[in-house]
Amino acid sequence: MVRQKVTIINPTGLHLRPAGIFCNIASSFKCKVTFEYDNTAANAKSVLSVLGACIKKGDEIELVCEGEDEEAALKAMVEAIESGLGE
Repeated sequence: MVRQKVTIINPTGLHLRPAGIFCNIASSFKCKVTFEYDNTAANAKSVLSVLGACIKKGDEIELVCEGEDEEAALKAMVEAIESGLGE
């Protein structure tokens, strides 16, 4: 299991479009990908879980990847978030 904290830089947080990109990246890996925010863990492969977390700009989440391609998944997720998830 690998984990890393990352700050959301999107001006509007994880609304529908960046949440979709976030989930698509997570879903492209075989490992389990979750995130922790506000003392709650959620499935990073579920758009509803991501939207339900109400993550805003400047919020810090902790990505947790567990499985066979966990290192690659964590790297891809962090890079996508730090690049603004297409915004």
